[in-house]
Amino acid sequence: MTTTQIAPFVNIAAYKFVQLDNLAERRPKLRQRCQELGLKGTILLSHEGINLFLAGSPESVSEFLKFLRGQPEFSDLEVKESPSDHQPFSRLLVRLKKEIITLGVEGIDPVNRPSPKLKPVDLREWIRQGKPFHFLDTRNIYEIEVGTFENAVDLRIDSFREFPEAIRQLPESWKNEPIVMFCTGGIRCEKAGPLMEREGYQHIYQLEGGILKYFEECGGEGYQGDCFVFDKRVAVNPNLDETDTGLCFACQAVLSPADQIHPHYQPPRSCPHCYQTAEQQMQATITERNRLISKIVDPLPGSLPYDNIRPLNVAERFDRFRLLDFLTGLHGHAEPGYWQQECKLGRILVDGRVLNEDEVVRAGWRLQHLFPQTVEPTVNADIRVIYEDEALVGIDKPAPLPMHPCGRFNRNSLISILDQVYAPQRLRMLHRLDANTTGVVVMARTKEFSRRVHPQFAKGQVEKTYLALVNGTPKSEVFASEMKISRDTNRAGGRYADAEDGLDSRTEFRLLWSRGDRALIECRPLTGRTNQIRIHLATLGLPILGDPLYRSPVDCERISSVSNEPSPFEDATQTLPLDAEPLCLHSWRIRFHHPQAPERRIEIQTAPPPWSELTV
Repeated sequence: MTTTQIAPFVNIAAYKFVQLDNLAERRPKLRQRCQELGLKGTILLSHEGINLFLAGSPESVSEFLKFLRGQPEFSDLEVKESPSDHQPFSRLLVRLKKEIITLGVEGIDPVNRPSPKLKPVDLREWIRQGKPFHFLDTRNIYEIEVGTFENAVDLRIDSFREFPEAIRQLPESWKNEPIVMFCTGGIRCEKAGPLMEREGYQHIYQLEGGILKYFEECGGEGYQGDCFVFDKRVAVNPNLDETDTGLCFACQAVLSPADQIHPHYQPPRSCPHCYQTAEQQMQATITERNRLISKIVDPLPGSLPYDNIRPLNVAERFDRFRLLDFLTGLHGHAEPGYWQQECKLGRILVDGRVLNEDEVVRAGWRLQHLFPQTVEPTVNADIRVIYEDEALVGIDKPAPLPMHPCGRFNRNSLISILDQVYAPQRLRMLHRLDANTTGVVVMARTKEFSRRVHPQFAKGQVEKTYLALVNGTPKSEVFASEMKISRDTNRAGGRYADAEDGLDSRTEFRLLWSRGDRALIECRPLTGRTNQIRIHLATLGLPILGDPLYRSPVDCERISSVSNEPSPFEDATQTLPLDAEPLCLHSWRIRFHHPQAPERRIEIQTAPPPWSELTV
């Protein structure tokens, strides 16, 4: 097609397989010339040749082709032209590539071993005569949906890289029968043909110049629809005029005029082919989060030996203490001689420097406690995201699994795993569950959303509902406990009942069912004390099944003896072994005001656990 005087822009597409050298020198010269002429589009250069799509004024295009053809390698470069009333490209790219059209197969040589080419007029004559041959479209699915030749075979590929495997699925008889292959401009067939010949196909022809040259010389005879092009025009008709076909920025689906007036066409976010409701979007996100969690926890992050470094912060009250005095003062519950041995082993450091036990520490120092070749205990990492929006994440936490790094657990903790899933974002915990408690945990996605929600917890405005399977049967269906909970811990690491000096606490209970010596209790803590539900039920003579700390009212009393107190790194009571009897306490649902819409109450709920014998 000759350039018309009416169209303000001319689009050109060209390629040539030819051995090129000095690519690093060619690239800036091509880029400079295009910039001087105001051309936009893409030029790909490799040692196997050039591939370009450019657009500009007719005069600029003519000058550029004169410049390019002035180089011996491109003196016979064939170019396909089409007019446009606007610039179809937004920028200029000149790139160096391994291949100017990516097939990913070594040894394909279109320069020295090309397949026979079939001229467009000859193909039209074959079609008119009804000559027997197989028509093979080498393009991608979305291109073919815009238009293709009648009776052409669609390989259903999403990328040209899939072509080698796709042709292996063709009938064996095709290897001895004529095949005419085609693509947009011919470049893919330049590689597809030699590949098929190498695979044993005996009679391969490629349509010279592709669909665009066929349109130019023969119009649309034998062709159905339009031809997809890789610029803002999206598609051209057999007259090489831009059509009304659109393209979805989100899913790359080809859009008809009807698609483009559909309510679900919301560029650049969605079109009728990929539109999702908010619920569908959330479910798609959740599915991907859970897929990533499954990948991260197999194997468990802490199951492989690593050097674990835990921080030790020197507070103002320890300023100018001897290191050993600081360590025993900070963690006095450790076994006698523990910290002295750690110092001798060189495991206490500051900024990578090993400290001895007599060195003086200063307020503000951040020491490191090294645990070499740590292998953490096994946990249940069957973590499931059950809710997610821009502000909040709801998790169904399994057990045993600590919420955050502590004691013997670091990488094998809920927050450490989620940090990998949501990186670089770091979730903020809004509340906590014991390592052995299962169920709903809610986290904020930013510091600001956390700031908006936390006051609801502090003021008791959050409705939390738990399920507990207990030993014993309550005397009434509805009851409560206001037993105060201690401020400090006992030697087992838990809180205890402290009627005189403890913190005010209240939990309301409702009997759901009782059978024999067991009962299922619905628990609603109105305050948020550590171990509150477990202590309240145990002091009422209704200890939770599987509770390793509170098995009777006596276990809820202060344990005053400090002899033989275990190290926090060896104490297994707060996090049960994976094969132990489970603690039958489950965070069932939680309700509060959403941080983005304070007038709206949100409820996040998990399925009841099997031991509850409840159905959803």
